Amino acid sequence: MKRVVVTGAAGFIGSNLVHRLNTAGVDDVIAVDDLSDGPKFVNLVGAQLSDYVDYREFYDRFAAGHYGRVDAVLHQGACSDTMQHDGRYMMDVNYRCSKQLLEACAAQGVRLIYASSAAVYGGGSVFREERPFERPLNVYGYSKWLFDEIVRRHLPQSRNQVVGLRYFNVYGPREQHKGRMASVAFHHFNQYREHGVVKLFGEYGGYGPGQQQRDFIYVDDLCAVVSWFLDHPEASGIFNLGSGRAQPFNDVAAAVVNGLARQAGGAGDQPLSALVEAGKVAYIPFPEALVGRYQCHTEGDLSALRAIGCDHVFADVTTGVGRYVDWLSAQLKQG
Repeated sequence: MKRVVVTGAAGFIGSNLVHRLNTAGVDDVIAVDDLSDGPKFVNLVGAQLSDYVDYREFYDRFAAGHYGRVDAVLHQGACSDTMQHDGRYMMDVNYRCSKQLLEACAAQGVRLIYASSAAVYGGGSVFREERPFERPLNVYGYSKWLFDEIVRRHLPQSRNQVVGLRYFNVYGPREQHKGRMASVAFHHFNQYREHGVVKLFGEYGGYGPGQQQRDFIYVDDLCAVVSWFLDHPEASGIFNLGSGRAQPFNDVAAAVVNGLARQAGGAGDQPLSALVEAGKVAYIPFPEALVGRYQCHTEGDLSALRAIGCDHVFADVTTGVGRYVDWLSAQLKQG
């Protein structure tokens, strides 16, 4: 692997991929992003880059061959705010730019690995890469789904690797700039440090307090799977990328509280019941505004990923969130 382009390079997942590439010895990395939100630059501090390009300039220049021989594009650049209702903006950034990039990669023989999303499944209960289960509920999910459809039509005649990865609930280092769109692990960490308690939704949808479930995936595991695809150029297609394991929000809260307790030199292995009894985990009534609009369970079907030979072992919430708490705590100590 010689030259790699990473779009969305200063963002959460993009920056982790840049650092992962550097660790693997790839330092000819062209970073593409929008630094209108200037503080995001911190995610790239310490990374080895050969160039930085504003996303507004990149797509046309890349299509014109301006960057020479590129081996692969890791396309993470997108509007990931699921509450963004400006459909014109969402389709321009998430669909049009991606389609232009796909066409340019095909013309130049460049491998493309891009971020899709589990949002394509909407409120469904089956999370498998098949059209009957794909029913996006917002324009973000639709923008991702429509590009997946373009890729599906492209794949039979493609001569270079094209991989779409449907991310589930990703958490981990370098997401601090995402605000309300950051992971629940990040918000729990800050909530507990500020108030000494993590608050979760109470009973809803047939699930007990804090028992609503998500497929949580640690960003290091995501990067490991992307690296696997870089090592296997023969593998193409659209694949779920989660842990394949649904876990309750209670597990995230317990992992955060126990992780911070370890950092403080205390007991870091208390069961949830003890944390609730001590008032460190509490429950609030389920918000009326979310009734009928809240998904209580997600779990990625990893059958397609396993079928092509990717046997990566994913961290569970206790392990992954524990590592994340250690990283966040270390960042605080560094100032």
